[in-house]
Order: sequence, then structure tokens, then C-alpha cells
Amino acid sequence: MQHISGISRHQMRISSLEDAIAPDNQVRFIDAFVTFVDLAKLGFAIQTIKGEGRPSYDSKMFLKIYLYGYLNGLRSSRKLEKECFRNIEMQWLLESIVPNYHSISDFRKNNPVALKNLFKLYVVFLKDADLIGGETIAIDGTKSRAHNSKKANFNQKKIDKHLEYIDTKTQEYLNALEENDTKENSTEIKNIQQKIERLQQNTVRYELLEEKLKVSGEPQISTTDSDARALLVQGQVVEISFNIQAAVDAKHNLVVATHTINKNDRSALSAIAIEAKENLELETYTALVDKGYHNGKQIDICKQANITTIVAQPEQGKNQEKIAEDYLISKFQYNAINDTYTCPQGQTLTTTGHWHKKTDKESYTFKRYRTSKCRTCPVQHLCTSRKEGRNIDRSQYAEAVEENNQRYHANAQLYRKRQEINEHIFGTIKRQWGYNHTNLTGLEKVNGEHSLIMLVYNIKRSINILGVPELITKLQKWNSPYKAKVLFWLKKEYIALKSAFIFRDFNLVA
Repeated sequence: MQHISGISRHQMRISSLEDAIAPDNQVRFIDAFVTFVDLAKLGFAIQTIKGEGRPSYDSKMFLKIYLYGYLNGLRSSRKLEKECFRNIEMQWLLESIVPNYHSISDFRKNNPVALKNLFKLYVVFLKDADLIGGETIAIDGTKSRAHNSKKANFNQKKIDKHLEYIDTKTQEYLNALEENDTKENSTEIKNIQQKIERLQQNTVRYELLEEKLKVSGEPQISTTDSDARALLVQGQVVEISFNIQAAVDAKHNLVVATHTINKNDRSALSAIAIEAKENLELETYTALVDKGYHNGKQIDICKQANITTIVAQPEQGKNQEKIAEDYLISKFQYNAINDTYTCPQGQTLTTTGHWHKKTDKESYTFKRYRTSKCRTCPVQHLCTSRKEGRNIDRSQYAEAVEENNQRYHANAQLYRKRQEINEHIFGTIKRQWGYNHTNLTGLEKVNGEHSLIMLVYNIKRSINILGVPELITKLQKWNSPYKAKVLFWLKKEYIALKSAFIFRDFNLVA
């Protein structure tokens, strides 16, 4: 019995690239989407046609390359150049054009803001395609390793440690130099002098870093990527990274808002929550958020923006006073009418009404409540170790926090859906696709790449939901009276473009 025989390499065939691409191939949607979009209105750098010199590449071609590459786990410009040459799907998509890797790389670096706008535009399309509910949205973040090693990240403590080590080693070498000088060992003296010179050069380097750190006003500084920061990844594990924020709609688990920051989640809630609201043009929605975002100021900002938050309430940490569980602050009942607290023993704590200012990681004001009855209370030792009695501080954001905490306890079943909505997205992006790091430097460029990743995730998921032919059909019909409002993310501010049609009326063939 013979093996299955193939076709001879010398056999001539008459065929076209069109015949090789199935109607439901995802490259057909990439081609339709990019052809349909007006890149200039989204802020992409457009190559102008010149009368002289070598013709330039169409900017849309580079966008097609990156959409295809990220959909298939390829983001190296050199690898993408190879795919343009050997991949039949890329040959169909680009009509056999093969640009060099440098031009491919420049497109991604030069268009970070435009890539974010493209993501926002696709979110609007998904909403019009009825793939987004806009009622419940889960918010979370994940860390993406920066192009900066731990050795190239410094804080004052680390700089002081290096300078102290240099001083110690310098003194050791000076002592060794004096000892060898008496022995007239010229070779050893020369080696020690070279070591001392190297230490002096390092001293100058660390002193310059120290000066730069003081000028920046930041607690840390990175030398390879100045925007990268040492962030807590999990438990006590710290990585030099960026923090990708994502808001995910509950209907089909599609990302409706995303941006990247270089700090932890505690002060990040309001920005991503409001961005989701603006992207979808919603009046209100319910945001499900984990306890890492629990912050009075952020919850209050969301309340003012008409966003209903359900942020998990963190467990009450241990206190220095060793307060008994029955006398924790949660056991004190607040009376909003009288502006008083009632302690577990039935005593009333009052306030003078004076607002005190506290400057911690974030500045805020608070009122202090106390009662003179504490001094004669039989259980004072269980409540406080202060001789003057127990103090209760109520911040300016306490009302918003209490309302959030009540919603959290009353909607346990709804809150449990949070992980189902958004956790698998980060798992797909980081574990399955391998996008757990960035090779770009600078917060703006990293924002552009992560927006591209989230856009690709939405494209992949919407194709899985509807299929390529139906998605292209919806795209063709989308040139509706609805005028897309595209928001630019530039210098940490939203700049609204004038309402304008983003799409042109093209006849696309699936």
C-alpha cells in the first residue's frame, strides 16, 4: 500500500489569490474595516502622494499589517516583514506588497493616539451593531512588563545603598593602595587605581540620578523608559511595568474603554469609568470593581458622574490600638439627621463641625467625633487605648463610600459576575497570545500598543459571535445618520472632535 502522494512542485497551476481566501477568513474583515475607515479623521499620519521621488506606501497598508499581525500573535516588525513575503493571507491582504520592517515599525510608533481613536471608533460600531448592552460593566487592570529592567529603576533608598557601597569599597581600595605603596608593587597599585576611578565614575552617575529624581518629584525613576514604574504585580512581587485598565461590557464581554497608566489601581477608578460612559454615550450604568479600587474620592467622583459603583469593600486591617472586633468602626452607627455616631454602648459621639485636612497619599478633609463619656466607660480598654477616649473620623467622601458598601453587600450575586466578565480577557491576552510585556517605551506609545491589543481582542470576539460575512454586512450598513463622536486621548485630556461621519460609502465584496 502506497503513501498518499502530493502534487509535483513543477506542476503549473492557474489560480488567483482571491481563490485561496475563504469567504469567512478574518482577513476579509480586516480589509473591509481598514478600507472603510477614514484614517485622516482619526489622526493617523498620512503619506502624501508626491510628483517626484520614490512612491510612498499607503498608510492603510501598515494598519492592515498590524491588525493581521496582532490577531495572529505577531508584533515584531521583522517577523511581520517575513509574513508579508511568505504568508498567502498577507499577500492577499496587501496585494503582494512587501514593505521593510523599519517602515512597519515606524507606523506603530508614530500613531499611538490614532490607534486609541481607532479602538474608540470600533466600540461605537459594536454598540450600533447591538453587541454592547451598556448596563453592567466590569472594570479591572493588569500589569504589562515594561522595556526596563529592575536594575535600571531607582528610588532614593536604592541610590543611597549604592553610594554607601561605593564609599565602603573606595575606602578598602585606598587602604590596599597605601599597603601596596609601601611594598612598591606597581602592578597591583595600577589595578587598584583603575578600580577607584571606576567607583568615582559610578559615584557621579548615581549623584546625577539623585538630582534627576529630586527634580522630577517622583518617588522613583527609570533610566531605560522614564515612564515605567515599579508596580506591585501580585502579593509581594514587584515588576517594572505599566498598568492596563479595561472596562468590559457584560453582554458579550467586549472591551468598551481602555487606557494605560503607570501607577496602581487605587486612584484609577474614575478615569476608566468615565471613559466607558463617554465612549458609549450612556446616561448611567453599573460598574463592578474589585477591592483594589476602593477609594472614597474615586467612588465619589463616579457618583457625581452618575455612575453606580459596586466596589468590593476591603477587609478591615489590623490596628495599632488592638480594638476588639465588637468595637470596630463598622459597629458605630451614623445618624445623618443629627450628624452623630452611636457607639455599641449606646453613647453619642458628636462633632464641632470643624473640617480637618489630612495629607496622606491623597489629600482630603474630615470631621472628628468624640464623647466625654469614654473616660468613665467600663469597656474603654476594648475600644481604645487613648486616655482621652475614642475618636471617629468621617471623611468628606464617607456618604458615597457607605452607599457603595451597602450596594456591595446587597448585590453579592451580581458582583460575583465580575470575574466572569473581565478576568478571562487578560488571560487570553497575556497567557494565550503572549502579550504580557511591551517593547515600546514612553507612556503614550505604550497606550497606543495596548489600545491596538484591545481593538484586536474586540475584533476577534465579534468575529466569533457573528462570523465574518455578517460582520462585514453590518459594517457596510453602518454609514447611518449616527455621527460618531471620536475622543482623542492626548496629554491625559480628552479632546472631542466635531461630529463628523467617519466612514465613507464603499461597495465592499465579501
